[in-house]
This record gives sequence, C-alpha cells and structure tokens, in this order.
Amino acid sequence: MQIVIGFMKSIFSMKAPWPLWVVTLMALNMMGPLFFIHTLEAKAVLVSTLAGGVLMMFLFGRYGFVRLLGLGHFFWIPLVIWLGTRIPETGLSTPFGFWLALVLVANIISLVIDVLDVSLYIRGDRKPMVAN
Repeated sequence: MQIVIGFMKSIFSMKAPWPLWVVTLMALNMMGPLFFIHTLEAKAVLVSTLAGGVLMMFLFGRYGFVRLLGLGHFFWIPLVIWLGTRIPETGLSTPFGFWLALVLVANIISLVIDVLDVSLYIRGDRKPMVAN
C-alpha cells in the first residue's frame, strides 16, 4: 500500500497539467468501465488498466518515479488496436460509443507520450520526474 500512496503523491507533485491528465486517464479507464461492465470492451479496458497498474507499481517500487513507468501502458497497445475495430460497430451516438471513443483517443495519446518517455529513459534520462 505504501508504494501506491508514494506513486499517487508523485503524480500529484507533477506540474500542471499532468495530474489532471492522469486523473482523466484513470476516470476513463478505471471508473468508466464500471458503467458498461456488462460489455466485453469495458472488461477489457478495466483488465488491461489494472494489469498496467500492477506493472507500474512494480516499476515504481524498483526504480522510482521515472520515465520507464510508461511501460505500464504496454497492455493498452493490443487494447487500442481492438477498440479501434469496435468503434464503427458501436458508433458514437450512445453513451457507450462515446466513452469508447474517448478511451481510444486518450489511450493513443498516452501511448505516444509513453513511447517518448521510455525512449528517453533508454537513452539515459533516468532522473526522477518529480523531486522526492
């Protein structure tokens, strides 16, 4: 539990707009699925997000709040590919379709940021993203 608390403190220590971005991702990927949990898509979003959270907690516990944490969204890669195929079928005219599109767009943006972060880490930028 201490790792989760430390992780959340680090997130809220980041400069704006990053804490708002993380809260938005969490709302879309952890709370949003609960409204549509009867669907396979919502279950997939929730499971991939929780799996990513477990990986992030492991990485945070081992390396701290560094750019490598972007690997936690690795599980979103197959998810966004699959969700992209679901949008034409679900459409955007229902709350479910609108939520699905928001998840898809937000997660793709996040994955782009994650690729940049992880590549910076691999190239040597290993300093913490916030002061401890």
